Amino acid sequence: MERLTGPAADAVDPAAPVDPAAFREVLGAFASGITVVAAVADDGRPAGLACQSFASLSLDPPLVLLCVGKGSSSWPKVRAAGRFGVSILAEEQRAVCEALGRRGEDKFADVDWELSAHGAVRVSGALATVDCALEEVHEAGDHYLVTARVLELSARDGGSPLLYYRSDYATGAFG
Repeated sequence: MERLTGPAADAVDPAAPVDPAAFREVLGAFASGITVVAAVADDGRPAGLACQSFASLSLDPPLVLLCVGKGSSSWPKVRAAGRFGVSILAEEQRAVCEALGRRGEDKFADVDWELSAHGAVRVSGALATVDCALEEVHEAGDHYLVTARVLELSARDGGSPLLYYRSDYATGAFG
């Protein structure tokens, strides 16, 4: 990784603390979409998590990236599967986000989903789905930075995304 050098680097004190509350408040001003990252676990049941840190990374090859908290109990199951789906949630899917954002074993009890040809779990009614194959996982602070190869894409016509903004849900009138 390339490090900052020169006068700008000299002006930065890497040991200076950043207030966590200020960090959340300032970065909360950036609205993000909400996704569900899910796979079929070793026991044959779906495992997944709500994830707001998701983005396209590369067109050639087609790659996406996501960030997952190290404390996630679902991520080890998704990681072990090697293939997973990313479902971009629609504004009417707040309950899905809440179900996948909680702790517990049966997060999918009230969530409609389907299995793709690639073995990825797709949430029914999502704005879009991306089937992925795990590429790399890197430690990054209290999260894992995950890169994945895109295997298949689909999107439905119409609808608006479920957003996360200033520590709360928001919707965007994009339809």
